[in-house]
Amino acid sequence: MRTYRIAAVPGDGIGQETVPAAVRVLDALAGLHGFRLEWTMHPWGCAYLARTGTMMPADGLESLAGADAILLGAVGAPGVPDHESLWGLLIPIRRHFDQFVSLRPVRSLAGVEGPLRDGRPFDLVVVRENTEGEYSEIGGRLYRGRPQEMAVQEAVFTRLGVERVARYAFELAAKRSGRVASATKSNGIVHTMPFWDEILSEVAADYPDVELTPYHVDALAAHLVLDPARFDVIVASNLFGDILSDLTAALAGSIGIAPCGNIDPSRQHPSMFEPIHGSAPDIAGTGTANPIGQIWSSSLMLDHLGEREAAARLTAAIGEVVRSGSLTPDLGGSLSTAQVCDALISALTKDTAL
Repeated sequence: MRTYRIAAVPGDGIGQETVPAAVRVLDALAGLHGFRLEWTMHPWGCAYLARTGTMMPADGLESLAGADAILLGAVGAPGVPDHESLWGLLIPIRRHFDQFVSLRPVRSLAGVEGPLRDGRPFDLVVVRENTEGEYSEIGGRLYRGRPQEMAVQEAVFTRLGVERVARYAFELAAKRSGRVASATKSNGIVHTMPFWDEILSEVAADYPDVELTPYHVDALAAHLVLDPARFDVIVASNLFGDILSDLTAALAGSIGIAPCGNIDPSRQHPSMFEPIHGSAPDIAGTGTANPIGQIWSSSLMLDHLGEREAAARLTAAIGEVVRSGSLTPDLGGSLSTAQVCDALISALTKDTAL
């Protein structure tokens, strides 16, 4: 029997509920498709920080390296500055394992009422550069507490970093509609964004069947609200991709349903899969967290592991359950996390979910 070693990090807040929910659904699905998931739970996060002074142990990255994939819940808790929690757990994993693609698909789901008055369906993917750009570690603070206090944060764009995420986006678009939209701001950011544009144009020359359209990111955000169906693959820098993927998730009806894969396309290292929602401490422990984002991220994980039939079956089951009205409160329903899992497991056993 095929066996995959999965390192699970529930993390904080509702991650403590959504990861066990995903484990339950995935184990049921694995039994239907003849493979097994071998789970290792890592109790890291802000509670671990409170006990030990660190978000994960010193050998945490080493212990994750042997996994076939990593399933992450959420990171962050009240009283812990976000830059401390994220830079203590999430970002080190992304960078140590060179997960340079943040793959964030989103599509409108029948049964979920989005905020747009135009109900036309859309299906797009944000490909976010995940290891450099605006989220660099270069910079610092001077003269703390004085009138001349200052902070400097440097954006770092390398040819390697931009080119490889661009190629990933073009390869993906070639399998979809053949359209790539590039998020830029070269009219205002004078060095890094023209550099981004130049490399995107160079890569585009190698893909004559893929159409590249650059958009200033502010205009792109406006177009997404007015007509998201015009887009298919959007490639963006670390900051722009982060913002745009939250926007597209909201356009689909809830950030609670949106998945993410932090991918090392070379497969030299494990990739990590997580929902893009936060730890939601206001609802943590109530049993009402939406597990869809976590479970959809798990579908991306299965696809990455080569279990494409199981991944497609799970994605279809998600659509069926949402369409049937089996929803948590964030989507206007009244079901608990466990009840949505029950509905998903039931849908997985039906021919209509195949």
